[in-house]
Amino acid sequence: MKATAPATTANFGPGFDAIGLAFRELRASVTVQPNDEFVLTSTGEGSGLPTDESHLAAKVVKAVTGHGNHRIHVQSDIPTTRGLGSSSAVALAAAAAAGATDPLAVAYWFEGHADNCSAAMHGGLVSTAAIDGRISAMSHRLDPSLRFVVLVPDKLLATADARAALPDSIPHVDAVFNVGRAMMLLRGLADASKLVPAAADDRLHQPYRESIFPESTELIHAMVRGGARMACWSGAGSTMLGVCQGLDEARRVRDAGQEAMAKLEVSGRTAVLTPDFGGLVVEHLATANPFDAPTVGYEPLTNRPRQLESFMVEDAWTN
Repeated sequence: MKATAPATTANFGPGFDAIGLAFRELRASVTVQPNDEFVLTSTGEGSGLPTDESHLAAKVVKAVTGHGNHRIHVQSDIPTTRGLGSSSAVALAAAAAAGATDPLAVAYWFEGHADNCSAAMHGGLVSTAAIDGRISAMSHRLDPSLRFVVLVPDKLLATADARAALPDSIPHVDAVFNVGRAMMLLRGLADASKLVPAAADDRLHQPYRESIFPESTELIHAMVRGGARMACWSGAGSTMLGVCQGLDEARRVRDAGQEAMAKLEVSGRTAVLTPDFGGLVVEHLATANPFDAPTVGYEPLTNRPRQLESFMVEDAWTN
């Protein structure tokens, strides 16, 4: 089988480890078929990673099937170690392609980010919580006019390093601050006319992570000055996210972000992205060769309502 899952952003400023959103233009796919021995190939983003049994997809597939004799192919459009949910997408797609009955639980076990994994699984805007040891995800309305600008530096930020920058505890007043901002955020994402820059304010993670990527603050400010309704870190970085209303506004914000990156001498890419509402998709291959171009049947893994119809898509990367 072959499964694909979308890129995701998480945290959205105050929604640390709790709010995620899937993107349409960037996806990761994993194809799994029985084989006499272990073989893993990889193309696209992440293709420079080792293709032995230490690969995340290989670990997930082996855990699901109980053995390592598979032919696995991974193809990804999602930049790695940039805060766009690449490992969540690969883990989720690998679990589904291997036949897991609960691919979300498997992906979370390996990857550890419920917000990214849930958004990749269900699509759209979701909030997540662990309840009695299980992930609970809730879909939220998303204003159909919203577009999302990502500034993706070449700089890599490992999640472990970003986590290490966080304190062991925070003041009670900071927790209260984030709860209030998170409520503003969800209201603004549902109705763009209510979305304000303060909805991205955060005291749990972004201020502490500035030390490992000092240019992040100016990149965020540049997007807001360029017209973004709000801007924040995407996941643990190094990607910065701008939320815009309409494609024209998003293009202006992207241009402002590009200019700021150039001034700060931050090399990288930018893109205007739209939400994905399909989430995880499994394709039943009509051929035994995963590298052929088979006729496929698309089978959603969950019975999820479609909140919004299709968006206009703009090709992603701009250097």
